[in-house]
Amino acid sequence: MILHRILILACLFSSCVSFPLIQDKLNSFTKQKHLHTISRISLPPDPAPEAVSPSYNVDSASSITTFNVQSFGAIGDGVTDDTQAFKMAWDTACQAEKSGILLVPKGHSFMIQSTIFTGPCKSGITFQIDGTIMPPDGPDSWPIKSSKKQWLVFYRINGMSLQGGGVIDGRGEKWWNLPCKPHKAPNGDSLPSVCDSPVAIRFFMSSNLTVQGLKVKNSPQFHLRFDGCQYVDIELLNINSPAQSPNTDGIHIENTKNVKIYNSVISNGDDCVSIGAGCHNVDIRNITCSPSHGISIGSLGIRNSRACVSNITVSDSVIKHSDNGVRIKTWQGGLGSVSKVTFHNIYMDTVRNPIIIDQFYCLSKNCPNQTSAVSISDILYSNIKGTYDVRSPPMRFSCSDSLPCTNLTLSEVELLPIKAQVVSNPFCWNAYGTMQTLTIPPVFCLLEGIPQSMQQSDSAGC
Repeated sequence: MILHRILILACLFSSCVSFPLIQDKLNSFTKQKHLHTISRISLPPDPAPEAVSPSYNVDSASSITTFNVQSFGAIGDGVTDDTQAFKMAWDTACQAEKSGILLVPKGHSFMIQSTIFTGPCKSGITFQIDGTIMPPDGPDSWPIKSSKKQWLVFYRINGMSLQGGGVIDGRGEKWWNLPCKPHKAPNGDSLPSVCDSPVAIRFFMSSNLTVQGLKVKNSPQFHLRFDGCQYVDIELLNINSPAQSPNTDGIHIENTKNVKIYNSVISNGDDCVSIGAGCHNVDIRNITCSPSHGISIGSLGIRNSRACVSNITVSDSVIKHSDNGVRIKTWQGGLGSVSKVTFHNIYMDTVRNPIIIDQFYCLSKNCPNQTSAVSISDILYSNIKGTYDVRSPPMRFSCSDSLPCTNLTLSEVELLPIKAQVVSNPFCWNAYGTMQTLTIPPVFCLLEGIPQSMQQSDSAGC
């Protein structure tokens, strides 16, 4: 088992105006969750030095122990390396018989290096961040032996809340300015990235997670990423990075199911929320994205891979001054399916591509044409209103030649140009669907019915 865990860890490192609902939610900050007790404790990621007489605060009324990182030697001056103190506090809290609070106190800034907080633990843990956590300042300060792919990793955790009124500051500016990062070419295209940058917070193979109340800013790459997780509740987050910061997705989920993302504000340089392969039962509600690249499913099917995504709902949200609104993007040559997706009650304010399906997604002009594709079906767009940037059509359904999009449904869609008198026509290619109500602009380019023959089944093994 120890060898198995070491191999997995090695792979891990190689690799705006919101709706009134948010006001009701702001009053309920702390949740009680039923946590599954796991008896076996894993080894800590690295040997930790002995603490110098650590002290614990016990709430006698609730018998909850608080593990303050300063009791384990953390300095919190923003300069001293507090990594080992955080590891010791985590290991101690993880091995406690009863649920405890790992406290990052207010009024201090703690610098910690790339670290894995590993489980399973004997009981649930509340990771309470009231102060500030930050990594080393840029790639030149990053330890040579530390992974440049991620910063804070939570691995094999069952029952944890990451919360507080503090700040997780990724200090990403020096990473964004690396010559290998995407920058705009003279023709306006993005040049590809060829170097690693750390994801700020990554949950890997974990369950029963709550992330709430925090401010996460300036990540070198994705701000939060969930891989192979289930039963994830995300609420009341403020994610912020500059509009031109490359690859700074707000929240990315991959191979993750039963996810709720509620009542949060995200401003960043890439997708506000991105949904990758293997995601099912995802509910996104009352999100404000401004600016961003919108809320995206994909990209899926890269390098002829299989991707299965289903039961996705995005509702009661605002997307402002963004490149895209709600988007589904797949590569040619992929397999699998995207199905049962609902986009409902979404307001667009000056969005370049409010509604887009792109089954020809490609980051260069040299992508080969391929016949296989990730199928797209049963997509509902309802009560989507607002304004769009006239440089692109307000709706674009660009579907595979061999595997058309099917059962697209539009209802109460009203999109008007922000600075023009003429309404642009939507674009359709091999897109089958219906207008339940007359949309603005009308989508007369949709094909009726179901295509008689397709080269692969809709389910495609999903």
